[in-house]
Amino acid sequence: MKEITVDQFKENPFTLIGDEWMLVTAHDKDQNKVNMMTASWGSLGIFWNKPTVTVYIRQSRYTKKLLDQQERFSVSIMPPNLKSVHKVCSTTSGRDTDKVSATDLKVEYENGVPYFPQAKTSLICKKIYTTKMERQGFMEEEPFNKNYTNGDLHSIYIAEIEKILVE
Repeated sequence: MKEITVDQFKENPFTLIGDEWMLVTAHDKDQNKVNMMTASWGSLGIFWNKPTVTVYIRQSRYTKKLLDQQERFSVSIMPPNLKSVHKVCSTTSGRDTDKVSATDLKVEYENGVPYFPQAKTSLICKKIYTTKMERQGFMEEEPFNKNYTNGDLHSIYIAEIEKILVE
């Protein structure tokens, strides 16, 4: 993979996140393993004058524990021929499954942050803000009723994009 600048990044974030999905990846230091999860909700933009990615992780997810433990993580967009990776990463928990082995992905590290060189794009990210969604914050009933019937609200992580790596 080669590094590009934010100005060179021309991908459509609606396609990347909404259609292609992303893998949010972190290192479990306690078990010395890498875990990733599929996410199809997120955003790319500018926050506090920095290029950022925002990811939403449910309270119940193993990946949330890992993001809470560390300062950095990666977001990877996989090419169409690896779309099957998302099935493993969205239907199994890293608590019980070594997802890297289950998907045959290769892991590399950038400044200690795991990412996948098979990805078409990998963002190396540093957390700058996090908060938990609260019921009283919903301005409309429909999103809450549709997405949170079990009460498993998301935490919101805003991270500065430190590096963009592309195939």
